[in-house]
Amino acid sequence: MVGWRGPPGPFIFAQHSLQPGALVSSESRRPWLDRRLAAGVRVPILALALVVGSCGGAPVPGEPPFVARPPGPFNADLVPSVDETAAVDPPPETPADPLLGSPAARDTAFLRQVDEWTVRWTTDYAEWFALYLERMGEYGSMVDEVLEEEGLPPSLRYLPIVESGYSPYAVSRAAAAGMWQFMAGTARSIGMRVDGLVDERRDPIASTLGAAHFLKQLHGRFGSWFLALAAYNGGPNRIDRLLRLHAPLERPSDEHYMRIRGDLPSETAEFVAKFFAAARVAQAPDRYGVAPETLRSPISWDEVTVEDAASLDVVAEAAGITEDEVLALNPHIIRRVTPRGAATAIRLPAGAGDGFAEAFARIPPDRRITIAQHTVARGETMWDIARFYGIGLDELQGANPNVDPRRLRPGYELLVPRAPGGTAAPQRLAANGAAGLGGVHVVRSGDTLWDLARHYDLRVDDLLRWNQLNDGAVLRPGQELKLGG
Repeated sequence: MVGWRGPPGPFIFAQHSLQPGALVSSESRRPWLDRRLAAGVRVPILALALVVGSCGGAPVPGEPPFVARPPGPFNADLVPSVDETAAVDPPPETPADPLLGSPAARDTAFLRQVDEWTVRWTTDYAEWFALYLERMGEYGSMVDEVLEEEGLPPSLRYLPIVESGYSPYAVSRAAAAGMWQFMAGTARSIGMRVDGLVDERRDPIASTLGAAHFLKQLHGRFGSWFLALAAYNGGPNRIDRLLRLHAPLERPSDEHYMRIRGDLPSETAEFVAKFFAAARVAQAPDRYGVAPETLRSPISWDEVTVEDAASLDVVAEAAGITEDEVLALNPHIIRRVTPRGAATAIRLPAGAGDGFAEAFARIPPDRRITIAQHTVARGETMWDIARFYGIGLDELQGANPNVDPRRLRPGYELLVPRAPGGTAAPQRLAANGAAGLGGVHVVRSGDTLWDLARHYDLRVDDLLRWNQLNDGAVLRPGQELKLGG
């Protein structure tokens, strides 16, 4: 079993296995982290030119946008006055935390900005902030451990509150994604996989490791956590240009952030204060009236390995759980199918890995994919096939990375991922009616009654009866099958 039971203390983690479907566990403390570090999660200098931040996106439908200013007028009367006596809440402070304990955090103008965002978090966004704290109960211990391992300020555990509301499903208007809001190019540059099948920006663990390395690199470049956070949001090249303008011969420091922030875009100019306010409120949610009624339990799981492509509903069936339970722990497998030609680690709810290897091995390899497999016909192009199934060309190419679209040959089998929120059924089939209500399926090469029954959530016996077929009937390409009585 793999998981976080709460900070800090001994944990049980899993190690990858080379055996298909194997459940593995270990008493060693951080093998999942050691593996990623050993694999060389790196941040090339070129990568620092890319912007990571959300650029003002909304994490999930219905949640407030993560922008510098909330919708509607801001009530300045709610903001405590700031004067030289500092008769306001001091910034949140942890003695061992070089970020929250920075002398720059006592700048009067900065304190006013922190106060303003404290009001916003606890009025306009109070309900949402409680939800973010609830989510943090699920992932916070994992984030704490990665930060500790990397020697980073523990207060960075509050950064996902600002970036995404601690949601792995957050997507910004600028297409940044995941808990840490990486842009695709930045994620790829630090060794994360982002393609038509897998998007590790949505993986809480992979993205946390990537964020830790990236933040560490930014701090090494600027020598300041204030500047590192500004670069995380607004881009490091922008910070470099402003430093050359305002302090060309000086060694950068937190105080330099105060000097350049007037020339930063509004979101970036407020980003550090927004983070400080989130840390302040998150450290004392009861005081600010935003404490969630319950906290989610820290994530825990079993890790198994599947070889080659497999649909997550088949994985769920072998584990004796629902597909939604698998998806909840593997949000980075965005098309509900694992990649071809490689072993893939899959997380299952704690305890669900017992007996998985044996159950998965009993499923024939040609029955482990329940989404579409398309046999290329003469004259078909990747674009034709993608349009036929209602998906994007990049998604089809991502699902078949070893196929050269310029050398597509008749008879080749392509893996077709599901369209967003749906199945891989072609558009023309969906138009024929819902399964069980008189729809018709046109048989393609490789179709079997067992496959079709699973795909349309029907029983094989019903398909046989509706189509007056005998048990063991062989289907012919082009044959029309009734999907209802």
